[in-house]
This record gives sequence, structure tokens and C-alpha cells, in this order.
Amino acid sequence: MNTANTTKYKYIDREKSWLSFNERVLQEAGDETVPLLERLRFIGIFSNNLDEFFRVRYATIRRMTLTGESNRRLGSGVIVKDLLAQITTRVIQLQKESVRILHEVERKLEDEGIFMVTEKEINDKQKAFVKDFFLHQVSPDLVTIILSDLAEFPLLRDTHGYLVVKLKVDEVLAERHHTNKQKRDNTAIRYAIIEIPNIINRFVEIPSDNDKKYIMMLDDIIRFNLDSIFSIFDFKAESAFMIKVTRDAELDFDTDLHKSFVEKISSGVRDRKQGAIVRFVYDQEMDDEMLDFLLENVEIELNDSIIPAGRYHNRRDYMGFPTTGRIDLTYPKQVPVSVKGLNLEDSIIQQIQKRDYMIYTPYQSYSYLVKFLREAALDPQVLSIKITLYRLAKNSQIISSLINAVKNGKKVVAQVELQARFDEASNIYYSELMQAEGVQLIFGVKGLKVHSKICVVERLENKKVKRYGFVSTGNFNESTAKIYTDVTVFTSHNSLMKDVSKVFEFLQVNYRVHKYKHLLVSPHYTRKGFVKLIDREIKNAQNGLPASIRLKMNSLSDLKMIDKLYEASNAGVKIQLIIRGICSLVTGVPGMSENIEAISIVDRFLEHSRIYIFENAGKPEVFISSADFMTRNLDERVEVTCPIYDEIVKQELIDTFEIGWKGNYKTRYQTADLSNAYRGFTKDNMFHSQQEMYKYFQNKLK
Repeated sequence: MNTANTTKYKYIDREKSWLSFNERVLQEAGDETVPLLERLRFIGIFSNNLDEFFRVRYATIRRMTLTGESNRRLGSGVIVKDLLAQITTRVIQLQKESVRILHEVERKLEDEGIFMVTEKEINDKQKAFVKDFFLHQVSPDLVTIILSDLAEFPLLRDTHGYLVVKLKVDEVLAERHHTNKQKRDNTAIRYAIIEIPNIINRFVEIPSDNDKKYIMMLDDIIRFNLDSIFSIFDFKAESAFMIKVTRDAELDFDTDLHKSFVEKISSGVRDRKQGAIVRFVYDQEMDDEMLDFLLENVEIELNDSIIPAGRYHNRRDYMGFPTTGRIDLTYPKQVPVSVKGLNLEDSIIQQIQKRDYMIYTPYQSYSYLVKFLREAALDPQVLSIKITLYRLAKNSQIISSLINAVKNGKKVVAQVELQARFDEASNIYYSELMQAEGVQLIFGVKGLKVHSKICVVERLENKKVKRYGFVSTGNFNESTAKIYTDVTVFTSHNSLMKDVSKVFEFLQVNYRVHKYKHLLVSPHYTRKGFVKLIDREIKNAQNGLPASIRLKMNSLSDLKMIDKLYEASNAGVKIQLIIRGICSLVTGVPGMSENIEAISIVDRFLEHSRIYIFENAGKPEVFISSADFMTRNLDERVEVTCPIYDEIVKQELIDTFEIGWKGNYKTRYQTADLSNAYRGFTKDNMFHSQQEMYKYFQNKLK
């Protein structure tokens, strides 16, 4: 698509591009071809994404305005203070659309016999259930505060929703509670705040009626029981409206030299609960008097972050909406297929002695990775296992395998990234667990996050050390492997695995920078390596040789890399980009980017794999990577980009890129106007890339 007239700048603002990505998530919620309960899940994902956006990206821009940079012009051309206002306007539009879609889905659920009911819509049988459920399940965990009795407004946490209740003196209750007459202002309005427990499912199935299923929000169960909550006071609840806040999630580290890194991270996570409020969301039906009271007492520094919304917030909870037994309203089950030639019942190590193998989850089984680690843990010839850990599953089989290896006398070294945003507490827990069992831990490099996805196993064979392992694009997390598309390559290429070992040596001894024969490793070599690869394509195009660049990644925002791609385009290099999220590059502009096309796939599975293909005059070089083309990945993290040498695996990766590129269903153009226009298709030419990917791996087994 030609976007020459849609922008006067070379780059698209990354925040606006991210909001455009989240709009694509919302499009899935609005897509009538998506199963109804999955549409609710997409509403939850949209809301969760937006929460994290405000906690991180919006908070970063807000800090710029507070440090005198309000009038600074960003690389995209927009002024900081204008960007804040534009973000708020766009968010309000998207929120309104999400509420519209939610109401539409709820109406369709009613056609399927599933009803969302409020406290005013339940029958006597359901009322009895709701009272009993509240008494035994909700009340013990309820935190209720009478605001009028406090000298200081309580701290609101950004992972919680709150009901703000307006109270008035009830004469009957007052007479009951006070035997002696005392002066009081019976007309005075008081306020209370109730924290909605997040350890109880937000959606409660209440008794059905004539084969109809009824679901009630926890918020409304609390609303129904307000009189019970305040019966010990003189007050009666007049109304209750929901609010929530989002806080700046940046960690501020303690500079105390006597504290360990773990202690500093733990302290930072605790302090995050008191970060500055960057968004205040309230029920737009709330009366002005209550809103004024809240705005006077909640510390909000920017009016731009005050967002009116619907009756219910924290819609991320819709990710856990109950199925009520209606699996026909969810995606059909897709069983991961096995890898041709790689048998789970035989030794993985012995099989990868012969050649490299790839697993592409969730289309193929993640069990191969877990089996490899379990085998290494038991193999008497294995001397050591080294692995990087970023985000882990709740009950991690990876951790179990590593602990099992220690118990079998292996040396196990695990690099744990304690700064994996919003996973810090989980990673601290696992670190303490592994340390207690004898796993040697590495806590990273000062000033750098370790985002690499690597593992190397050392095995004694014929009195020599032989290395086996894997390099991946995704976290070693068996839960997210069910919904994230990621590539993992197993190899026994000894020289390649020696490079992986050098990465671990750098993590342990940071002042020694290694040279690598095969890998591109951030922060020292990745940018230079990719620039060199692009320069080669430019030279080939200038010499009339085949030249193309095909890149699949999550985000493209580094301006220097974008400029390099513009340079390649001007030299005649054909560039195809599959970018799920942020794309700051402007496509299709004559004299700048007319040879560049970019698409985004947002579908059932989250596109997370990073695959880079350089034509190399007809002899393609293929890489997988943990790094996107973002400044943080190239310069501020430890990332690993790995070349693919096995011809079968190389062709598989080229094939999968082509399948993604051919897609027109669930595929949008990445353009400067951020319109999220779909690629056109008809019933006759529809190509659903994620379904075709699954078929591709099924067919390889035939």
C-alpha cells in the first residue's frame, strides 16, 4: 500500500503504533468469526495490554513532562505534551469501542443461553445463593474502609478494582445503635471504599434456570450485600461505583551497597505499589459530587490521565471467563504435532548427534524441550547444564528438571533475569528454590537485562567434552508455549555451542568481552552484525544479484535500523516485514521505502518468533533471535541471534515465513495512517496463515 501522502515524517511514533497494535487485538474481539468466549478473552487481553502500556510507556512520557521536557520533539516529529493528550484521546476512543463490543458479545451470549446478570436481576433462589456465597467466600477477604474517618486517603493498588460507596445516615439504624440521643448531622454524606478481592474469580456462576446459565460479576455480588457490610454502622449505602488506578511501574533501585541484588529487586517491587498514578479510571455514571471528592483526595498530577469508562473496569479478568461447559464457543482443540524424525521415546541427545531439529510451538509439541532437559538430568555422562531463564510457568517443569539434575550430581548454572517486568516476584521465588537445592545462579550484568534464550549441556564422550543444546526465540515456559508462536532449534554443532558457552562466561565475568564465530550477541555485536548483513544485500542489489530481506519480529522501532532498511530499499532491495506490534517504519514512500512492505498478523496465537532471512545472492542465510529491532534489544540487553546451518531446518523456516507472508485472513497492513486495514480476501482466495502453518507441520509427517 502506498502511504506517501499520509505522513510528513520518516518515522511513526512508537506509542501510537503500539496503540494501533492493541486496536488489532480489539478487532479480534469484534470479529464475528471468532468464537464468542474467545472474543471475551481478546477483550481481556486488550485491557491487560492497556494496563501495562500505562504502567510503562505512558509513565515514561509522563516523567518527561515532569522533568521539563514537555516541549521536546521526538524522532517521530510529535511534541511530548501533545503526545500525552493524543494518547488519552485515542485510549478513550478504544475504551468506548471495547465497551460496545462487550455489550454486543453479551447479547450474543444470551442467544446461546448464557446471561450476565446484575444484583437487580436475580430471582429469590439466586438471591439466597448470592447471600450465602458472599458470607462464606467473599466477606472473609473483603477490605472495607470508611474514608470519612481517615486523616489520610488510603493507598490504591494498581492491580485491584475498588467500589466507592456513598453513605447516608439511616434513621432506623441510628435509633437501633444509639440508646441515648446524640447530636449528629443526618444529612452528611460519607464515603467508603471496598477493595474487590482478586483471589476470587471475578465471574461467579449462580444457580441456573430452565437450562439457562447465569453469571454474576463479583462486583455485583458485593453491591447486593452492601446493606450487610454497613449494617454495624448508622449508614445505608446509596450508590456504589467502580474505580481503578494505574501506577508507574518503573523500578527504582536502592543504592545501599550492603543489600544483595535480590533484596534490591524485592524492595523495588514493593515500592512499585506506591508509584505515581498515571491513569485514573472511573464509572462515567458516577455523580459529580463523588467524582470531585475522589479527585481531591487521589493524587493525580495530570488531567490527561483521568479516563471515564463503563460500570466494570479491570476487564483483563475476561481472560478467565468461565466456559460454562460450552466448549463449542471456544477455539477447536488443536493438538501439537510431533517433529518428523525426532522420537520422544528415544534419546533426544543421540538423535541430535546426527542433525539439527526445530520445534515450532504451539504447532509442534513443547515436550521435546522438557524431555531434553530431563534426559540431561539423568544421563550419567552429562557433566553440566547451563540455561537462561526469563519468564517461567507457574509450576515450571523446567525448574523441576534442573533441580533433578543437581540431585543427580550435575553442575547446573541458571541465569535468572530478576528484572523481567512484572515477573520479578516469581523469578525471586524460583531463584530461592533453586539456590536451596544447589543450583548455581547468575543474576545478570549491571545495566543490562539478559533476554537470551539459550541452553548448553556438556557431556563427556571418549574423554572429550561434547556440547549439546538449544537456542530459542521464546521463554522456556510450557504455559505460554501453548499460545505463543516460537522457534527452538536443537543442535550438537560443537563450535556453535562453544559460542553459547562463551555467552555464559560473559554473564559470569562481565568485564571480559568475547569474540564469537557464529552468534550475534548484544550489546556488542548484534547491531553491527545486522548492518553488515543489510550492507551485503545493498551491494548485491547494486551488482544486479538477487537481493532481498525478510524479517519477522515483534517490534521495529530503532531509528538507525529503520534508516538502514530505507537505504536498502533505495538500492533496490526487496524487503518484506511481518511485525506483530510496533512498527515505526513508514512503508511505500517513493524515494524512501517504495520497496518495503509490512504486515501484522493478530490471531488465535500470539506471533512471537523472530526469524531473519537474507537472500545472499541466491544462497539464503537464515537466523533465529531473541532480539527485535528495538534499541533496547540491540544495545541494552544480552541477546543472542543464531545462524541456521541445517538445510532442512533452514528450509522449514523459509517455508513458515512464506506461509505467514501469504496470509490475508487476520492479516493487516502496517501503514503510516495506522488504519489497520485488512488484506483483501474472498471465500475463494482466503489464506489463514496460522491454520496453514499447522497443516504444513501435519503434512511433513505424511
